[in-house]
Amino acid sequence: MFPIGDDNSDRSRTPVVNYLLIGINIFVFIFLQQMGNDIDFTYSYSTVPAEIVTGADVITPAETERNPYTGERFYRPGLGETGVHVWLTLIISMFMHGGWAHLGGNMMYLWVFGDNLENRLGHLRYLMFYLVTGIIASLVHVFTTQFMGHDMYIPSLGASGAISGVLGGYMLLYPTRAVHLFVVFTIITVPSIVALGLWIVFQIINGMGALGGSEAGGVAYSAHIGGFIAGLILIKFFAAGTQAAETRRSRGLRRGF
Repeated sequence: MFPIGDDNSDRSRTPVVNYLLIGINIFVFIFLQQMGNDIDFTYSYSTVPAEIVTGADVITPAETERNPYTGERFYRPGLGETGVHVWLTLIISMFMHGGWAHLGGNMMYLWVFGDNLENRLGHLRYLMFYLVTGIIASLVHVFTTQFMGHDMYIPSLGASGAISGVLGGYMLLYPTRAVHLFVVFTIITVPSIVALGLWIVFQIINGMGALGGSEAGGVAYSAHIGGFIAGLILIKFFAAGTQAAETRRSRGLRRGF
């Protein structure tokens, strides 16, 4: 089940911020991460829970480790020096990705759902909403990792937390809006509360499965859940007054002001 579009018939603003966010994510992955090949950059500027909790940069050597469950040995790159304060990685890592599939999936979700929120909130409020929910999502992952006793030195990255916030805000503002989904070689249309409701249920189920060990499949489900909840809670605050302002603006235009 993958979203490929939604109803944009009421959109009045060009979503320039959403386009900019997508462009920055693509630029960072291609030119700064070298399409995932610059491991040093990626491991230096991802969010490392231990660094966020202590506020101190952590530098570790590369090493070969053994999976205690499978016995398989794997290479673990070292954490490099972060050229800025480590707390800024909460924002920087928001624009980094682990591969083409990771980038493509995230950008498709942002393309489908982000423009509607920008249309409702306005450009600046939408940007702030995106960044704030993304930071909260990363912090939820950091403190969940610490609380569950998981490895505090595994870095996390990606726009998923911020996009989860966008999904939470979208579902609350537009619960009945038509969303087009690609499902098993066919396209179906369902209300957003169904599409996004199923999405968050999937995140919760997988997140619960990760409670006994590391995040399942390397996916930080706690960040997805935290971002989604942050979006649900904060969207009304960010949207406050925007509808009234739009009504006044449209009336003014009709009167020739």
